[in-house]
Amino acid sequence: MRSFLPLLSLAAVARALYFYIDVTSPKCFFEELPKDTLVTGRYKAEEWDDHLQAWAKHDGLTLYISVDEVFDNDHRVVSQRGGASGTFTFTAADPGDHKLCFTPSSSSGRTNWLSLSSAHGGIRLTLDMAIGETSAIEGSDKSKMQDLATRVRDLNARLTDIRREQVFQRERESEFRDQSESTNARVVRWILIQLTVLGATCAWQLSHLRSFFIKQKLT
Repeated sequence: MRSFLPLLSLAAVARALYFYIDVTSPKCFFEELPKDTLVTGRYKAEEWDDHLQAWAKHDGLTLYISVDEVFDNDHRVVSQRGGASGTFTFTAADPGDHKLCFTPSSSSGRTNWLSLSSAHGGIRLTLDMAIGETSAIEGSDKSKMQDLATRVRDLNARLTDIRREQVFQRERESEFRDQSESTNARVVRWILIQLTVLGATCAWQLSHLRSFFIKQKLT
């Protein structure tokens, strides 16, 4: 199995490799890694489906992945449980042998899961692993990263437009407030003028009526 993992680094160039895991025990292999080596892997676990008569991925199927440093009293650097497919990544902190183990389990409620899986060789695990920084898996993710970068730029552009619209709305609100205050001031001045005119008119009328009544009594 020591010669198995180096071939996985070529899988991204050719095609992914797959092997079968006995459902009663984990599948482990060893790989000697230099210090600061990045290891990235994609996996897909499938079980036999009698209805399809083929290997298929089921939602209830899970996979437990562990990576132990054999040279450091089996110090565990990866302990990950995922679905039927996913990725795992770790970096070798020190040089030496690393033990990679894959343990399948199922919560799909299929009572004959063990018998079906055992009858067809167990769980079929497709594994695509790249070792080192210049990995084909990282290269395949570049398009996704570029897509995410494009989306981030679009979001930044939208945020800039929203800020510009907010500034414009604040300016319009300020102008409307100034116009409203100016209009209110003119209305108040006009009301005061009207009240002054009405008060003067009333005072003149009262004075005129008073003079008229006084003249009428004298006559």
